[in-house]
Amino acid sequence: MSESRRRFGIGYALAPKKQHSFIQLSLVNLSKERGVDLIRIDTDKPLIDQGPFDCILHKLSGDEWIKQLEEYSLRNPNVFIIDPPDAIERLHNRISMLQVVSDLKIPQENETFGIPKQIVIYNMEALVDPAAMEDLKFPVIAKPLVADGSAKSHKMSLVFSRDGLNKLKPPIVLQEFVNHGGVIFKVYVVGDYVKCVKRKSLPDISEEKLGNSEGSVSFSQISNMTTQERTDDNYYEVMHLEEAEMPPLSFITDIARGLRQAMRLHLFNFDVIRDSRIGNHYLVIDINYFPGYAKMPAYETVLTDFFCDIINKKQNLNEEDNPETGSVCSKLLTSDKEERKLVSNNCSAGEDEGHH
Repeated sequence: MSESRRRFGIGYALAPKKQHSFIQLSLVNLSKERGVDLIRIDTDKPLIDQGPFDCILHKLSGDEWIKQLEEYSLRNPNVFIIDPPDAIERLHNRISMLQVVSDLKIPQENETFGIPKQIVIYNMEALVDPAAMEDLKFPVIAKPLVADGSAKSHKMSLVFSRDGLNKLKPPIVLQEFVNHGGVIFKVYVVGDYVKCVKRKSLPDISEEKLGNSEGSVSFSQISNMTTQERTDDNYYEVMHLEEAEMPPLSFITDIARGLRQAMRLHLFNFDVIRDSRIGNHYLVIDINYFPGYAKMPAYETVLTDFFCDIINKKQNLNEEDNPETGSVCSKLLTSDKEERKLVSNNCSAGEDEGHH
């Protein structure tokens, strides 16, 4: 009987906007029904003075926060940190971010995958150097090298010609644009769970349009086109989102699992496009840590299942006294010490039900 009343605490440390969209009352209540309390971590107070927690869920950056996490882990080695700061850091650089895709060893039979051609430009001298661009064909997508989730990191441009490079501010990544039928596939990963959805993207660019286009056009995200582009009747004529065929789920799941293991992350999504020139070839163009899960269908159930799964794995580790069992968790901070005290804190946040 006492087991059924056992409660577990997951502390969350999120920026206000992220907290507003993710910690919705529906998630808080469903988790509570399953014996999991979501507890807001007060970032104005030392982390070491808060808790106890069974897990810490976070999406904060900065040396001070990382230092606090490390200190907390040393004092509480059996608390799971989702996810390790050093693993998250890899996704803050758009070159190292996609390198992991190239390193995946996954059988490629009917479908193949890779990444677009891309180069990094660190300064203006390299930007105006024709030799630096010799391996890329226009159009290209220009993205800030740093991908830290800030508004600045989402400022991207579609560049049609060399003249369009003049407005860019290094350090940037130039990624060759590939026609992909105006559809992008967003793959959400939550532990073992994988969900693929399709979204509108930039329309294909014909050789004729490329020849008639100059400079560059900016956009905030690949799936959020400029208003002018969206109101173009031609765009919707070629769009046909409903008709776009989804990639095979087994293929996408293999990539997701490979990325999860290689990156040691539980919570991320990645963007995939299908190369229009080669119908069965897919390109991973972006990876994001802890994305906007509230946009995902039934996100409350998916996340609550994930919380329970993590806690079950943690219990099994403690009971079996065998850290090897937990290798599925990216960096489980396990301990041979006594089982943690039970947590029955009430959630102090989560009334907001807003979206981005």
